[in-house]
Amino acid sequence: MAALSGLASALESYRGRDRLIRTLGYCCQLVGGVLVERCPARSEVGTRLLTLSSQLSHCRTVLRLFDDVAMFIYTKQYGLGAEEDDIFVRCVSVLGNLADQLYYPCEHIAWAADAQILRVDSARWWTLSTAFWGLSLLLGIARSLRMVLTLRRRLRGPAVAFTSRLPRSKRRAMEAQVRSEVLTLLSNVADLANAVHWLPPGVLWAGRFPPWLVGLLGTISSLLSVYQAGRAEATTP
Repeated sequence: MAALSGLASALESYRGRDRLIRTLGYCCQLVGGVLVERCPARSEVGTRLLTLSSQLSHCRTVLRLFDDVAMFIYTKQYGLGAEEDDIFVRCVSVLGNLADQLYYPCEHIAWAADAQILRVDSARWWTLSTAFWGLSLLLGIARSLRMVLTLRRRLRGPAVAFTSRLPRSKRRAMEAQVRSEVLTLLSNVADLANAVHWLPPGVLWAGRFPPWLVGLLGTISSLLSVYQAGRAEATTP
């Protein structure tokens, strides 16, 4: 009952529903891709799962039509990152917010073109939105790497050689932040691999991933996101 109650609570929020739809969609793509490629007798089931995955992805695209305002408010509140002590973290965070802000209208135009609402080349706008997504992920990876290295240096530095100088609660908080940044880093790396795959052919490994590999990477990223969200809720007073 506790697990069911937690699931119901998560589904009440937009972010919770999005995580569930994302995880389910990539899991369907993973299983469907494996069945189509490795199990000819189950290829029909695999094809249906791939179709379900595509529809879930389309569902998320439609829901993101309403994300622009929330992203704009977050970007405005963050501003130039005056609260950040590290100038590198500040710069990559500001650039990442800008990339995220530009991603949404590009995706909206691509969706509208596919739905024949706008008469433009949807492929060009899908490529542009994917490029902004990939840039945001790359900046997020750089930020997480910097945060992990900085926090580990502080934990191992001479100033904390004597544990009495660093309160236990603060040390635990820093260690928890390191673990969180590592998980974010792994999630972004998995998503970046897929983002490159969806770019036009000729860009690195674009177009070379089979459906099951795209599903595997997306599932890993989604499960890490769900785990982090669950941990955040568990530690919230």
